[in-house]
Amino acid sequence: MTDAYGFETLAIHAGQEPDPLTGAVVPPIVQASTYKQDGVGGLRGGYEYSRSGNPTRTALEECLAALEGGRRALAFASGLAAEDTLLRTVLSPGDHVIVPNDAYGGTYRLFAKVWSRWGIEYDPVDLRDLDAVRAAVRPGSTRLVWVETPSNPLLSIADISAVSAIAHDNDALVLVDNTFASPYLQQPLALGADVVVHSTTKYLGGHSDVVGGALVVADAELGERLAFSQNAAGAVPGPLDSWLVLRGAKTLAVRMDRHCANAERVVEFLNGSSAVAEVLYPGLPGHLGHEIARKQMRAFGGMVSFRLKGGEDAALRVCERAKVFTLGESLGGVESLIEHPGRMTHASAAGSPLEVPADLVRLSVGIESADDLVADLEQALS
Repeated sequence: MTDAYGFETLAIHAGQEPDPLTGAVVPPIVQASTYKQDGVGGLRGGYEYSRSGNPTRTALEECLAALEGGRRALAFASGLAAEDTLLRTVLSPGDHVIVPNDAYGGTYRLFAKVWSRWGIEYDPVDLRDLDAVRAAVRPGSTRLVWVETPSNPLLSIADISAVSAIAHDNDALVLVDNTFASPYLQQPLALGADVVVHSTTKYLGGHSDVVGGALVVADAELGERLAFSQNAAGAVPGPLDSWLVLRGAKTLAVRMDRHCANAERVVEFLNGSSAVAEVLYPGLPGHLGHEIARKQMRAFGGMVSFRLKGGEDAALRVCERAKVFTLGESLGGVESLIEHPGRMTHASAAGSPLEVPADLVRLSVGIESADDLVADLEQALS
């Protein structure tokens, strides 16, 4: 399908033509590991072995490419598998990467504990400070600038266009982790990024029933290199996982509208709570990245973080007292989740420059009744 169609239409139809044999409007789950060849090397439809390609996965990849406005998308077994494949494709020992100083803990762990052992160097930088980004570039060795916006869990905003300009002036690629925003709220490739990464476990899947990841690229040649690595390393999703993400993507737009609306109600309540020291949400006019978020996002998302006046003990109590908000890791599902990043999702960053405040609570605001969510937080904070 062409980009002349609206986002919602692409989400339902891109890569999902009715089955030519039966007319089924939902792509089938092709639960096959291998495929009959029409003579030696005569591949029927291009499929030979499901690590290399599977029709259900192809449907998902075509849909994701359309949603992000990319030339090619590649699906993976998890978001971190997608990140790892990107790094092994574009970096060599001795290369340097600029990473956010408030990146997702799993991303930081990948650089600090895995890729640093293979000669990859990195510097955490406040990407909101463009002068700091320029100063961090190592001419001739900086190959990649890694962007999260909104970031996890502090919800800071980076100017994708401005950071991309700095990177490209220095022959570096730009990757944007678009997991928090989803392609419905933000399309980094149109803003100058080279690669988008998703944990499709989150908003794209949307129902807390699948783990997956994806890369989407603007350049066809880079897409070919990544496809080679995807096949060679083999961290691919199975057909059922691909089908679940594809099913979730169909309703992404309507779900994100509700996530955003509910988050705004939650933020309004938290702003008025005497127990809360600070609310972190890019939709707030006082947020440092508010104007940039207005420029590059359709809306401000369903993720909310806040800090407690009572410190870490108060943050832990709120997490334990919540009832409608389920205490759990991950995010982006239809149900609301609450967590303590310092002890849960970002424990791997403890003692590092990316350590998160101990009094911080992170919410993934779901699509339940907004009145019930506000009431739950009210009793948890009381």
